[in-house]
Amino acid sequence: MNGGLGCFPTGRHYPGIAHLIRVAAIGVAEEWAAGLSMNELPLVCIDTETTGRDPAVDRVIEVGCVFFDAGSVTRRKSWLINPDCSIPAEATAVHGIKDDDVRDAPKFESIASELLEALRGAVPVAYNAQFDRDFLMAELGRVELSASSLPPAFRKGVEWLDPLTWARELQKDEKSKSLGEVSERLGIQLVRAHRATDDAEAAVLVLAAFAGDIRVPKTYAAFLQEQRRLGRIFEEERVRWRGGN
Repeated sequence: MNGGLGCFPTGRHYPGIAHLIRVAAIGVAEEWAAGLSMNELPLVCIDTETTGRDPAVDRVIEVGCVFFDAGSVTRRKSWLINPDCSIPAEATAVHGIKDDDVRDAPKFESIASELLEALRGAVPVAYNAQFDRDFLMAELGRVELSASSLPPAFRKGVEWLDPLTWARELQKDEKSKSLGEVSERLGIQLVRAHRATDDAEAAVLVLAAFAGDIRVPKTYAAFLQEQRRLGRIFEEERVRWRGGN
């Protein structure tokens, strides 16, 4: 079977595993074959800086996108965004962005179309992906767009690649799984932590390093399938830590 996605060598399908073959392709963007090598995927790593941690009420103030193809960074794009509200001091303490820095910046609605266009043609990546995706989806929900064709990053059913999930597995014996600490252990430089483009570049380089590990699946769909499995294990362990059932 090719990467767990096709037939056995005889060419004969086995009904008893048909459901497993379908599961292997969950989360794959339609632009790329499920069995495509991870090394052949064009990636865009996305990072956001925000006014807080709740996407329902807090706002995005910076978006950074780093594009990665054929083993190297090909370009970078970033936007400072006016959130139309004050940035709390505790948020500024994390990323260093102040009200004055975004006072003359465009609002999210003004850059939304440009952002969507930039994200076309690449598989989305983010460190702790649910955070960035939730914030960007919340921002898009506040904008009136005639987006009949969304890029993979914002398409329902397309899963983001998440280096944090793999850090929890491949560096499980290390106490900290922060992007800065993980990057340092891999010899990846992160100059300005908590600025969107810098974090995004470090994150995609971390992903590339992990993808080269012999323990990591080498095809797109298999990588996502294992990422989901590891994510479920982590969530189950977190529930136990909190004393849940």
